[in-house]
Amino acid sequence: MTRNSGPTGRTGRLGLTGRLGLTGFAGFVARRAVGAVVTLFVLSVVIYAVFYVAPGDVAQITCGPRCSPAQVHQVAEQLKLDDPLYTRYVEFLRGIVAGHDYSTGTGVLHCDAPCLGLSYQTDQQVTDLILNKVPVTGSLALGAMVLWLILGVGTGVLSAWRRGRLTERVLTAVTLAGTATPVFVIGLLLMILVCGQLQWLPFPQYVPFTDDPQQWAWNLLLPWLSLALIESAKYARLTRSAMLETLAEDHVRTFRAYGVTERSVIGRHALRGALAPVIALSANDFGTMFGGALLTETLFGLPGLGRELVQAVRVVDLPVVVGMVLVTGFFVVLANAVADVLYAVADRRVVLS
Repeated sequence: MTRNSGPTGRTGRLGLTGRLGLTGFAGFVARRAVGAVVTLFVLSVVIYAVFYVAPGDVAQITCGPRCSPAQVHQVAEQLKLDDPLYTRYVEFLRGIVAGHDYSTGTGVLHCDAPCLGLSYQTDQQVTDLILNKVPVTGSLALGAMVLWLILGVGTGVLSAWRRGRLTERVLTAVTLAGTATPVFVIGLLLMILVCGQLQWLPFPQYVPFTDDPQQWAWNLLLPWLSLALIESAKYARLTRSAMLETLAEDHVRTFRAYGVTERSVIGRHALRGALAPVIALSANDFGTMFGGALLTETLFGLPGLGRELVQAVRVVDLPVVVGMVLVTGFFVVLANAVADVLYAVADRRVVLS
């Protein structure tokens, strides 16, 4: 007699969430949360090890090119760069959880949790620096995502619905052209046409949402369109392919056989099944873009995370670089975890996997 037979046969597969009584959708969410935490931990280890593998160079860069070897050694001692890498990593994690104290030579500076360190160039807390840039990049990413989903999914559904007709061929040509066009080309053309020739909008200049919501939207409209027009082409092709695959399934043919209207088949049944790959891709794109849409921010002069990361790399400001990369990884992991949950909401069969 085997112990795994009968209703309790799945006990061995439930793992920690099953033993805690979390099954079904709650267990699914718990597993995704644990997986996200583990992924972030591994990511932090890899990033920290890669960027801090050469401590001597860090001390030289921090001190400056005119420092003597004795001064460079003193800086290395102050930054504890001579300690083993794992010791510094533990201190780094402790700073994220509980904060950290830094010696300034004349006193002690406390960095509140989550502390990602101090900038070598400005002595500013990396967390504060990132938080000042997050609203800019977040506004850009969120607005662009809404637009590209509306344009891309709508175009893909229409293209699948009008398959084999002139509408589909025109939309396919447009999406192919959009996929092949760089974002800075679209951005430049929009600025020349909308801001220069027609003068419908001022040249973009970021205005915080809390200061003036209307000006916030108007100044971000062109950056949103520049990103959305490029990304929507990819989503249109993906949605069209998924829609055609879903429309060929047996249950869709059954609905048609029972006299369900084509609009209902497309909107209520086929589209829901085709949204799964769109959700997964949009989560990854949003997380990556939140890490810094460099070209768009540079083109439109937006002071976001992308521009800050490039500046930090240029001056080799390692705490800022590490903090930026970790934040980018955090949003990518978070966005994909949310996408998994939305995927399960769209198709509850995922919960059983």
